[in-house]
Amino acid sequence: MPELGVQTTTDDVLEAIDLTGKVAIVTGASGGLGAETARALASKGAAVTIAARDLNRAQAMADQIKESTGNPNVGVGELELDKPYSVRAFAKNYLTNHHELNLLINNAGVMACPLSRTKQGWEMQFATNHLGHFLLTCLLSPALVKGSPARVVNLSSGGHNFAPVDFDDIHFNHRDYDKFQSYGQSKTANILFSIELDNRLKDRGVRVNAVHPGVIMTDLGRHMSEEDIQAIMGNRPEGSPAMVFKEIPAGAATSVWMATSPDLEGVGGQYAQDCGLVEPDAADAGTGGWAKWAQGTDDARRLWSMSEEMLGETFDV
Repeated sequence: MPELGVQTTTDDVLEAIDLTGKVAIVTGASGGLGAETARALASKGAAVTIAARDLNRAQAMADQIKESTGNPNVGVGELELDKPYSVRAFAKNYLTNHHELNLLINNAGVMACPLSRTKQGWEMQFATNHLGHFLLTCLLSPALVKGSPARVVNLSSGGHNFAPVDFDDIHFNHRDYDKFQSYGQSKTANILFSIELDNRLKDRGVRVNAVHPGVIMTDLGRHMSEEDIQAIMGNRPEGSPAMVFKEIPAGAATSVWMATSPDLEGVGGQYAQDCGLVEPDAADAGTGGWAKWAQGTDDARRLWSMSEEMLGETFDV
């Protein structure tokens, strides 16, 4: 295998790996990074469910993956992460038809969108990127435990350096909305959720980690203007590594590596990028690496409790 790094692809990662018999879900897999993640897993024999908002697009992608990989075990399920009833319906249907789950890749997300709120009044980026995946993963946790050793991979972002979780005003009810602050706190939440979920499930054979896929031009950035991109590049923390753009197979590689690498057996509560684990930063603010505000177990527990409160349900996970 080539040395792992910034331009490692999914096929590089999976070169010597056989996933026959493994069962996986990839959210947001009707296109972009999710579709490549699903394709890569299916190419090595995994049975993959594509969970997506648009069932027609999802089915078209599933058919394409079946044809390209020769693997017939690629299914679809409707999932709208900003709607709890949709998340619950997906999980109920999945658990009715599957007893075990080995790999859950929480890939779907929105980025830097204009202010929008769910029916419950939740801010859309936090609701989609964190709350939807929080609910989904908790509901699927019995299948993950039965499928242990199992792994959950939550797609965070280097954008978590934009902001910590503002526990006093998560939904921008009392402060001016900033789409990058909102995105940042949702990506920080992805890491904190990974830490707490790993703490809760590691003794039952389920390990949970977060990843930064890198900078890839996909539909995720559809709300961003050229000025937005320039602003991000100009406001990155001093000392940050140079921004390197990736093609989609390289962007999905870290998720696939975290989900499948034998070298990561028993690893949990970590943050990775470029197919490598990232050392936690010691600085109080975001520095471009793994920000200190996305490391604490106290904040991870607090986020868990607040997420349960928002959803009106506690989870015995």
